[in-house]
Amino acid sequence: MSGIFGVVSKKKSCVDELFYLGDYHSHLGTQFGGIALSGKSLTRRIHNISGSQFKSKLQQEYRLLTGNRGIGAISYEEQPIYVKSRFGDFCIVVNGWVNNRKSLAKELFSKNFSFSETSNNRVNICELVSKLILQRDCLVTGIEYMFSRIEGSISLLILTKKGIFAARDKQGISPLIIGQNKESFAAVTETTAFPNLDFKVVKELMPGEVVFLNREGMSLQKAGGQNLKICAFLWIYTGFPASSYHQRNVEKVRESCGRCLARQDKFKPDLAAGVPDSGTAHAIGYALGKKVPFRRPLIKYTPGYGRSYLPSLQNIRDLIAKMKIIPIKEMIKGKKIVLCEDSIVRGTQLKNYTLLKLWNNQAKEVHVRIACPPLLFPCIFNYSTRAKRELITRQAIKNLAPKGQRNMSKYVDENSSEYKKMVAWIATKLGATSLKYQRIDDMVSAIGLPKSKLCLYCWTGKL
Repeated sequence: MSGIFGVVSKKKSCVDELFYLGDYHSHLGTQFGGIALSGKSLTRRIHNISGSQFKSKLQQEYRLLTGNRGIGAISYEEQPIYVKSRFGDFCIVVNGWVNNRKSLAKELFSKNFSFSETSNNRVNICELVSKLILQRDCLVTGIEYMFSRIEGSISLLILTKKGIFAARDKQGISPLIIGQNKESFAAVTETTAFPNLDFKVVKELMPGEVVFLNREGMSLQKAGGQNLKICAFLWIYTGFPASSYHQRNVEKVRESCGRCLARQDKFKPDLAAGVPDSGTAHAIGYALGKKVPFRRPLIKYTPGYGRSYLPSLQNIRDLIAKMKIIPIKEMIKGKKIVLCEDSIVRGTQLKNYTLLKLWNNQAKEVHVRIACPPLLFPCIFNYSTRAKRELITRQAIKNLAPKGQRNMSKYVDENSSEYKKMVAWIATKLGATSLKYQRIDDMVSAIGLPKSKLCLYCWTGKL
């Protein structure tokens, strides 16, 4: 996951606004945090934030920077990238993923391009995107060309000496939202950043749309399309509760998901609980729908631990999962608990560091309810699970069916015997009393956008 943010101000300095816009993207919890400012010159700072939040790494130095326009990113790769070009100097940040990164880099190498930034021995996506943009006559036509060449999804902000170009990816997978207050314009991934800085939403960019922000305001550079395919997982897990995309608030959607899960159950538990933090709102919705108490038998010690599925090493993921959640025996012992979670990816953490804590504290029953359908396909549009073998659903299918007899459409179909066997296998693997996933149509209904405008690829395998 990544988030990008930028601001242009009429004031002499936008540094405070830029810093807090970045801080309000910290929940995305990836490896690097960086900002760039344009004043008399372009300056930037990048820090590894894998063990801490954006704020703690930058708060000692950000006020030393100057400029009335700036951009930044919370990302899995180092950015912003600084570029010297025939268009002038600029800095760029991106949000998304390029599946054909390797072949594009090979093509550029053959044209005598070189790369200075690498991530895990791969070409940095942000630098790759900038190289593609530079192959056309101006930044706007370069952005269009880049959109036409990549396989995946890229939204971006480009900081120049005159202002900021903001462009949303051509399918609208990730949001990019423009806000305005009395003295500034801002562009963000997460609208969580707006209320406390007095920004109001003035525009949500459409797929492929490009705008330019400067001290005078916002100007359209390229009209967007209507073929929206925004990631549904934003509402289920990725987004912060206070954020909204296309007028659908994250917290409200999660409560609706919980109510849908409650309607599936005929039995009545003693209480509903969520795996903190992203499972909490789903559990509140379940409790409201089922008319049972919402309780917190599992407490997250501090948000500083971040999201445990993001680190690349399993031992680090396991350590975070173990340490961040503390059980309260007095609320667990002898109880029939419905435990709501946003999703199951690998299942290791849910089994070993969540359910086991409930069983060890003498829960009577633990019924797991997942707010989205089974994740069957790795995301191809953003930094997430990158291999099928990591998914617990694929482990189940591997154990249930010989290699030549795996019809994936059957495992997508909630009414098929294959689907039911897969869910039963996962429930046994996790050690849950029962397991139910959200139905696709219920999830879509909870979000409130037409199914055709949502990316459901990780559940259906279809674009």
